[in-house]
Amino acid sequence: MANKYMDKFAKRMPVYRKYPDIFAKEICRFDCDEWQKAALRDLATNPRVSIKSGQGVGKTGIEAIAALWFLSCFKNSRVVATAPTKQQLNDVLWSEISKWLNKSPILPYMLRWTKTYVYVDRYSERWYAVAKTASRPENMQGYHEDNMLFIVDEASGIEDEIMETIQGTLSGDNNKLFMCGNPTKTTGTFYDSHTRDRGMYKCHTVSSRDSSRTNKDNIKSLIRKYGEESNVVRVRVDGEFPLQEDDVYIPLSLIEQSINTEYEEKPCISIDIGCDVARFGDDKTCIGYKVNEKVQFHKKISGQDLMRTAGEIVRCGEMLREKYKYKGRIPIKVDDGGLGGGVSDRLNQIKRNNPEKYWWFEVVKVLFGKSIRHKDYADTTTYMMSIIKNLLSPYDDEGNKKPIGLILPNDEDLVGQLSVRKYDITDDSRIKVESKKAMKARGLQSPDEADCLCLLCLPVKLARVKNEGGK
Repeated sequence: MANKYMDKFAKRMPVYRKYPDIFAKEICRFDCDEWQKAALRDLATNPRVSIKSGQGVGKTGIEAIAALWFLSCFKNSRVVATAPTKQQLNDVLWSEISKWLNKSPILPYMLRWTKTYVYVDRYSERWYAVAKTASRPENMQGYHEDNMLFIVDEASGIEDEIMETIQGTLSGDNNKLFMCGNPTKTTGTFYDSHTRDRGMYKCHTVSSRDSSRTNKDNIKSLIRKYGEESNVVRVRVDGEFPLQEDDVYIPLSLIEQSINTEYEEKPCISIDIGCDVARFGDDKTCIGYKVNEKVQFHKKISGQDLMRTAGEIVRCGEMLREKYKYKGRIPIKVDDGGLGGGVSDRLNQIKRNNPEKYWWFEVVKVLFGKSIRHKDYADTTTYMMSIIKNLLSPYDDEGNKKPIGLILPNDEDLVGQLSVRKYDITDDSRIKVESKKAMKARGLQSPDEADCLCLLCLPVKLARVKNEGGK
């Protein structure tokens, strides 16, 4: 049976080399959408292809097919796949390659898959595909073959110096560059491939609206929440680069860069818990936590059950202490305006009733929108947003490069709320971000997740206690 398939494959090789979409259907049982068919055919006949797209259109699938096609159809070929993070590369793209390899009736006889390599049986040292995270330029060096394909996933998130290294290796007769991603930044190699350097590339733009693979209800929800012309919809739905909005306080590019930043788990040094309490019917109560630099949401609660909210916050803290074996104290920062005062009071009551058990937390009451005496910021909300912006920035105040100090979850509500909040300059030349009320007046949703993030990032000093650790 294996020999039968191999003979058929060999006879069809000239067709597969010219028409990768036919390879996809016959060898991998992958049915291409029209844009995937066009992009694969462009890859067969051109050295550089660049695809910007909305989310969920099937770009990971086409990258997997491209890798299998090139590896199978060109002798002694080398495929190098890269992405900004290990999660995107190994858990998403590499598992997609495994999926379509194993769907094939023939490729399992030819190729061997491991967590970082796919190689041709008996030729593992020269004929292979490899997964390399785009964290350092040297990761991309040392690859030279006549038949070589670089697949760059989430290309907007790859640093220019790494892209320069990749392009410097593409000197062979059949060397190709295949870039895909959400168009999150208006700078860099990926942006240039669709603008000033467009003549060097075959370019495609794929909207989530036009794809049969996407959730149309989710698209409608994003449009309803943030507006047809918002950058969230442009990037995550339409596959278009964001517009430069001078009055938006935190650019979308900083948010997306944080989401796509490689993060390695480290010993737990600090834990913060924050809770933005719902005030009205459509608002959500958001409970989140930050472990070192990394943020996650614990629960989003609809409704206004203050006792349940307080209990959920305590459970969150106990879960984190157990998971990270954390022995220190944890600030629980609560939006204390309106109904939030009830949550703060309940938390303090829980601690008073059993101080030996709940010594580990301290309630910190925070008021949003309160005027402050600061030379740069007009109120508490703006001050907290400025902290977030500084943590997200890859540069310090002197313009020197620094590590990103905040790793955000890929939460669409959070991304939308952070990237649409505008600011103004007051009469005394201070920055003031728009209020929650002003955002809702523009038809936007309440920034519940963003306000929870503000609480998580607000630095606080905890009072000293005598019986810390319950001793």
